[in-house]
Amino acid sequence: MVSKSVVEEFVSQRVLALVGVSRKPEKFSNATMKELRASGYTVYPVNRNGGKAGEETLYTSLHDLPEKPGGALIMVKQEDSEAAVREAAAEGITRVWLQQGADSEAAVKAAHELGLTVVTGQCILMFASKEKFHGIHRWFNKVFGLLPK
Repeated sequence: MVSKSVVEEFVSQRVLALVGVSRKPEKFSNATMKELRASGYTVYPVNRNGGKAGEETLYTSLHDLPEKPGGALIMVKQEDSEAAVREAAAEGITRVWLQQGADSEAAVKAAHELGLTVVTGQCILMFASKEKFHGIHRWFNKVFGLLPK
């Protein structure tokens, strides 16, 4: 299990890249981006195919971002997550969060080999969102001993 200090370090970064934002506005990645922004984060949406998600222009790579983010939240398919981790490392991003569903064994292994700080097995919204639902979810996980220590 990931440590509480690693989670806290990641969420203290106020500028994040969200790798894997869908071009379909109703998808969870878009809701995550909106919720993080509502909680005070600057979030740059990345989709390797580019395009738009509603009115939002998507960056095609981490290299194209206007500033270096403090962390990369990765929300891609498991088979694409290792490449996303490697791209983050190549761009000098030292913190990655593999959102549940993107946390492949290969991606975690690559992150460790590249010396990155990595969060897995957790939903970022439980720690970074100001939305009440996620606070309740976090409380239940605390009661049942499922939060990082």
